[in-house]
Amino acid sequence: METLYTDEYFMRLALVEAQKAFDAGEVPVGAIVVSNNKILAKAHNLTETLCDATAHAEMQSITAASGFIGAKYLTDCTLYVTLEPCLMCTGALYWSQIVKVVYGAKDLKRGSSKLGHLYHPKTELVGGVLEAECAALLTHFFKKLR
Repeated sequence: METLYTDEYFMRLALVEAQKAFDAGEVPVGAIVVSNNKILAKAHNLTETLCDATAHAEMQSITAASGFIGAKYLTDCTLYVTLEPCLMCTGALYWSQIVKVVYGAKDLKRGSSKLGHLYHPKTELVGGVLEAECAALLTHFFKKLR
């Protein structure tokens, strides 16, 4: 019998990655790339660890997935990410031609959706999947810093 995978199932796996970032003192954002229900890449923010402002979870997962499949285009892939992508990550997702982006919490300050649909024309955008859980981890992280 085939297991039914849902956006919630994969977002929970992205939350596991976000928790890894949290535990490492990174802003807790996690991402995974999936194709045909197979996980191609898992990643979380590494900006502090790598001293690299571009080491967002999305960027790390795009690079890993492209390396895994040996192609620059992710046309049969879906990205699950716990926080709405920023403008930089949206640009990278555009160039990767990813077919679907699913995010958890909305980023009211830096999220790219407030500027319109900047993704590739063939990219479907779905927001608010496990939004409360994704937002709670971020809120807890930033409260801890203050």
